[in-house]
Amino acid sequence: MINAAIVGLGWWGQKIVNAVQGKSTRIRFIRGVSKEPDTVREFTARHQMELSTELADVLADPRVQAVILATPHSLHTEQIVAVAKAGKAVFCEKPLALKKADAVRSTAACRDAGVLLGIGTNKRFWPSMRELRRVVASGELGEILHVEGHYSNENSGAHFSQWRTSPSEAPGAGMTGSGIHVLDALCNLLGPVARVQTQVITRKPAPDPTDTLSIMFEFENHTSALLGAVRATPFYWRIHVFGREASVEALGETELVIRRKGAKPEHFSYDPLDSLKEEFDVFADAVAGHSEYPIKMPHMVNVVAAFEAIVQSIETGQPVSLIKA
Repeated sequence: MINAAIVGLGWWGQKIVNAVQGKSTRIRFIRGVSKEPDTVREFTARHQMELSTELADVLADPRVQAVILATPHSLHTEQIVAVAKAGKAVFCEKPLALKKADAVRSTAACRDAGVLLGIGTNKRFWPSMRELRRVVASGELGEILHVEGHYSNENSGAHFSQWRTSPSEAPGAGMTGSGIHVLDALCNLLGPVARVQTQVITRKPAPDPTDTLSIMFEFENHTSALLGAVRATPFYWRIHVFGREASVEALGETELVIRRKGAKPEHFSYDPLDSLKEEFDVFADAVAGHSEYPIKMPHMVNVVAAFEAIVQSIETGQPVSLIKA
């Protein structure tokens, strides 16, 4: 059992604790850190967690083997570096960073310290996405030509926090909230991004923003992709991979459709699971040395590099190339 501390006990931090505490046999939270301790005293007491206000408190605790960061995005890099220097494994909620240079710094700090770096991408563990990756890896789709991804939800209005509306903390319209999950899926399937071009249409600013995000991609392997995200609309998830011989489409957490030449579409449904608990079980197994962590640090850097290019394209209204001439 890995003893962990969580830094940041807002809406998402509490959701993580609720998914793990008393349910996982691989990881448990023994400490929590909050800058507003009075708002979470009852919560931490109920989950038998020691509460403090400073990251340094958990870094000095020899019982703590891993630190989970559910903090504002701009704090991630310095916190990751500090945790790595303390010799503890670190799990950072998405996005890892807002700039590629910071992602490189974070991954280098963990690599130099010999500690594991995990990243919050729980959508990877949905049964639909696991099966989609298996089908793509099997080669039965033939040459991959194009991928389309979409993730929309109402979280920006339903779970409002002032820092999440700040352009410096959450740039890129719906990218930090929902789009980053699709971007992770695209890069996981296709590798590094070569070029992006974006469009954002805003109908209502924060709080409870209403906007649409559309992104066109060219990847280094010359595959094309589209990403869409809408804030303030009911939950919707779709990743559709198009190959010469067939296509595979993940819909939501548990549905999959395969379309082959000359055949009727095949529809599959899988049993649901708690993807938050699953991603922390996988992280804990890697911390304990029982298995290899499935998300590699070069991939994490590639995702942040593409994210930074997307934000730049939104700001300038121009395509952005990630490949230097």
